Amino acid sequence: MSGKIFQLLTRRKTDSNEGKSEMARCLGLVDLTALGVGATLGLGVYVLAGSVAKTTAGPAVCLSFLVAAVASAFAGLCYAEFAARVPKAGSAYVYSYVTIGEFVAFVIGWNLILEYVIGTASVASGLSNYIDALADKKISEALRNWMPMEISFLSPYPDFLSFVLVLILTGLLAFGVKESSILNNIFTVLNLITVFVVIIAGSIKADPKNWKLEANEVNGYGTGGFMPYGFAGVMAGAAKCFYGFVGFDAVATTGEEAKNPQKHIPLAIVISLFIIFGAYFAVSTVLTMMWPYYDQDIDAPFPYVFDQVGWVVIKWIVTSGAVFALCTSMLGAMFPLPRVIYAMANDGIVFKPLGKVHRWTHTPVIATILSGVLSGIMALIFDLDQLIDMMSIGTLLAYTIVAICVLVLRYQDDESKAIKSFEKDFDANNNRPLMYKKFLTLFNMQNNKEPNAETSRICNYSIVIFSVFAALFSAVLIHVPELIFKDVFYCFAFFINLTFMVVLVVIMARQPVDKCELSFKVPLVPFIPCLSVFFNLYLMLELDLQTWIRFVIWLAIGFLIYFFYGVRNSEEGKKMKAQQHQSTTRISDGSKDLYTAYYNAE
Repeated sequence: MSGKIFQLLTRRKTDSNEGKSEMARCLGLVDLTALGVGATLGLGVYVLAGSVAKTTAGPAVCLSFLVAAVASAFAGLCYAEFAARVPKAGSAYVYSYVTIGEFVAFVIGWNLILEYVIGTASVASGLSNYIDALADKKISEALRNWMPMEISFLSPYPDFLSFVLVLILTGLLAFGVKESSILNNIFTVLNLITVFVVIIAGSIKADPKNWKLEANEVNGYGTGGFMPYGFAGVMAGAAKCFYGFVGFDAVATTGEEAKNPQKHIPLAIVISLFIIFGAYFAVSTVLTMMWPYYDQDIDAPFPYVFDQVGWVVIKWIVTSGAVFALCTSMLGAMFPLPRVIYAMANDGIVFKPLGKVHRWTHTPVIATILSGVLSGIMALIFDLDQLIDMMSIGTLLAYTIVAICVLVLRYQDDESKAIKSFEKDFDANNNRPLMYKKFLTLFNMQNNKEPNAETSRICNYSIVIFSVFAALFSAVLIHVPELIFKDVFYCFAFFINLTFMVVLVVIMARQPVDKCELSFKVPLVPFIPCLSVFFNLYLMLELDLQTWIRFVIWLAIGFLIYFFYGVRNSEEGKKMKAQQHQSTTRISDGSKDLYTAYYNAE
């Protein structure tokens, strides 16, 4: 019984590259790059730089963005390789379905839905706050007086403006992907022009003295200088700045709408990450040089700083550009959501009607409308801080699974080519001690050149054990860093943990890899995927308890849908039953033929 359950949960998608898509292939490299930049370059550049500089990292916020960019690049490279392998709609959901199995794929898809719903709602809430600030807070005051919501875990008032903004965007996305892509490209260009204006104008007003403030000048915000909160502040800032890079994976969901997905999607991911990092690094640099970090406005830093230096015209140019930028970011945040739902519905693990594509617009209309209504409700009842807290965990989990999938696929076995040579090499060492034989096998001392069942199994176990040790290592760094060099037990455990992680990476590096030709491959495997797993687990463990509680509740709802609907309606499950039925029929027919031959002989 347990074997059958395991078989159900690990059945894999086998036809990811077959069949003709109903969705229109109309997105080129420029469209995909603009989608990645537009989905990512929003709240981060217009809010995050100022808030992290003031409270967490000081002028070293530019280094925080650098660390966050490196962590995001690891995940981006893994996404790029999978986009080259599996050019289908659904992003990490499809990738994990092909490599690991249905249950893990459902978990990833369900968390991607959470990420994009919360991402859309949070950007809509931020855009609403920006428009409200332009109206001198009159909108929020009127809504707070008219319909106050005095509940601790909800917004102080219903944000109808953000709800309406989401519905307008939903109608645009439902109308057609090409039309929404054109608008996204226009908004992205306006966004980049705004960033360019900030960098040029800020450079003119930059004063290096603001990076050299004394401790008595900063009003209690750190110790002054370039790193007023020390190296710990830079790393804590990196954890926050990482969320400024969330969104580039929107490109990976367009596998059925890209003209040349295997080439253009990996390129678009890499190019968009370079553009995004350049913008964040430059903006955070000029922002902290223009005005002291301790006096930044954490909600709208650019209008405040340009107001302080007396450039009112630039202030309004930047503020108007920020509104367009947030529109782009909201479009990019919501664009992948109906496509993930569409992919899951087509596979039968969520409700099938959600996968229906309209014959005129070539978009999943029902999934798009449902996505918009859900995101609008979230934006209506939760405030910006609550939404940002809720959106991170699903993203990080998806990034972790994608990195693991890269390792699984790189070391997957090819028994037809290599198993015989492996058995021959292994038998040559058959008379040696058991421990020595295990050592030879673990570190591939036979120098096998082709992956096989044994080397693949070693890598799979190594990946799982490495993830466990990486989580333990991260927990120690986060919760008891001061005890590592003070307490003998923690010091010993810390170095043993680190040693095991290094040994496991070496074991994986010694195994032969699959040599299939792809338009893009992650370099330095297994090191980059392992670093990606470590960074993602570290940031997940930085999240607070309430975020984990909400995450568990969301997963519980998803499990109810999967086990009561998805297991029985899965398309892969239907194929398995059909194959089993054909096998049974062939066996039955073979038995009849044998009986007939025996009867005739008699």
